Amino acid sequence: MSAQKQRPLNHSNKYSADSACTHCDGVIRHESWCITENANVRYAHRAALFANELCLEDRIILHALGVAWQEEGV
Repeated sequence: MSAQKQRPLNHSNKYSADSACTHCDGVIRHESWCITENANVRYAHRAALFANELCLEDRIILHALGVAWQEEGV
């Protein structure tokens, strides 16, 4: 059999949940709002997880909007 007619040994068109992005569940391509694709969403995600990494301007804006931070476990 020539090289052109040989089929790949492990070829599959099936997608599984295991191959999905853990943030947006995208299997074939990420959603537009996924943190892996959108810098603004990525910044907001990091701000929610690590508030101490916010820039001063954003801390002031969020404080003016009434955001209050608590230590974890309080």
